Amino acid sequence: MKVAVIQMQVALGEPERNIATLYRLAAKAMQQRPDVLLLPELWRLGFYPKPVLDYADADGRETRKVLATISQKYQVNVVGGTVANAIGDKVFNTSYIFDRTGHMTATYHKTHLFSPSGEHEDFTPGDSLVTFTLDGIRCGILVCYDIRFPEAARKLALAGIQLLFLPAAWPQKRLIHWQTLIRARAIENQIFVLACNGAGIDGSDQQLAGHSAIIDPWGEILAEAGEDEEILQGNLRLLIQNQIKDSMGVFGDRRPELYKKTPN
Repeated sequence: MKVAVIQMQVALGEPERNIATLYRLAAKAMQQRPDVLLLPELWRLGFYPKPVLDYADADGRETRKVLATISQKYQVNVVGGTVANAIGDKVFNTSYIFDRTGHMTATYHKTHLFSPSGEHEDFTPGDSLVTFTLDGIRCGILVCYDIRFPEAARKLALAGIQLLFLPAAWPQKRLIHWQTLIRARAIENQIFVLACNGAGIDGSDQQLAGHSAIIDPWGEILAEAGEDEEILQGNLRLLIQNQIKDSMGVFGDRRPELYKKTPN
């Protein structure tokens, strides 16, 4: 499977400008004919203008139209990063996933909200994890802060995913955490991790880290971006996952009954 990770530079509170940027970068990415496009977190608005409800996409209608247009035009799967999605008086940090026909196959609301920045005060958390299938391959998605919770990634791995998509808006000052956590989730769960960060300055005047990456189940970095806007391309050898699981059977060696017990 060929993948393209679109590390966008997002303009704060300017959805039309960001949509135009996405169309431009998607066209450029498709010159390499990838099977999947992955976008960063909150690509439509940036992270994030306040009050976010005033800027959010009502029921994701505009976003879904844009993503469906891209997937249909290029016949490509699109893992649509996330957008601020207004449902009634609540705002969710939502990802929409589209297959090659422009059909929306899954929706995920970010489940762990970044309390140090007050994200939990402006957004409503999702209450479930999701898996979906792209070109017959079982996939999962987490968003940014979610990656700090290994239970979430393990739950998806136990559900049989091969690929974990991770849109993010991760700051440069915690770059070492980003690089460590995305590799750890790949290694411990024996899955591919496709991590798409933003570029530039976010709404709190923090430099985003960039460094989007494609990581295989051994933790090998197949491709890594710098800090600026960039399109990262990679070709995943999916059969390697079975070879790794055969050579190191950590899932067969798990002891679930032990994990339910309270430590002495």
